[in-house]
Amino acid sequence: MGREADSKQPPVAPHPPLHAYYSEVDDRRRFVNRLFDRGARHYTWINHVMSFGTGVWYRREALLRAGLKPGMQVLDVCVGSGQVARAASGVVGTNGTVVALDASFGMLLETRKRIAIPSMQGLVEAIPVVDEFADFVTMGYALRHLADLRCAFSEFKRVLRPGGTLLMIEFARPTSRAAYHALKLYLHRIVPGIARLGSREAATMMRYFWDTIENCVPPRIILDTLQEVGFERAAKGGQIELLAEYTAQKPV
Repeated sequence: MGREADSKQPPVAPHPPLHAYYSEVDDRRRFVNRLFDRGARHYTWINHVMSFGTGVWYRREALLRAGLKPGMQVLDVCVGSGQVARAASGVVGTNGTVVALDASFGMLLETRKRIAIPSMQGLVEAIPVVDEFADFVTMGYALRHLADLRCAFSEFKRVLRPGGTLLMIEFARPTSRAAYHALKLYLHRIVPGIARLGSREAATMMRYFWDTIENCVPPRIILDTLQEVGFERAAKGGQIELLAEYTAQKPV
């Protein structure tokens, strides 16, 4: 399943176009890159406030549940400000390696302030590494920002070694109406209000954050697409309803 084959397939978008933020579908990537470049310096503290300081612990536990072990080589895509990469580095230890990838140069600069790991700028849909590069591919809270799930998942499979693991941590829309409305109030109103203390771009980034959660495709489409591109044991786990842990293995 290579890039050429993927290009012949219709894209699987993570959500419909959000015209409140960009006018045409082709403008989405430029909007997202600009948004994260401008809001990068505020991203870590906003997420720390938003998660009530539990984010570091949770990421480490999710990595361990998915099977990350000392000595493994990890590719963390859409690294953001490096929070999943930092947790992974603590697990793999000095005998392992974590490599970071992000389309946003601003986010890569934030990562480099916090952790000394190899990093590169590039698109998830065309990852600039060789085949069978990593034992583990991770992505934290960025599935909603991909252009094409099918293409991205095919790339994840390509860069994994046989038997390697994919872990994608993502927000999930609650099924309970009460939980949904409480979360919407928090993420769509309260968090952007706090973020505005940093900058207008940070507030916009947090509003966009919620709108992508609210409009994201259901878990079944994500799991079906993982299986379609050739992953095995695709599953959705997680300890609480709000946070989904999508895992899958590349066949041996």
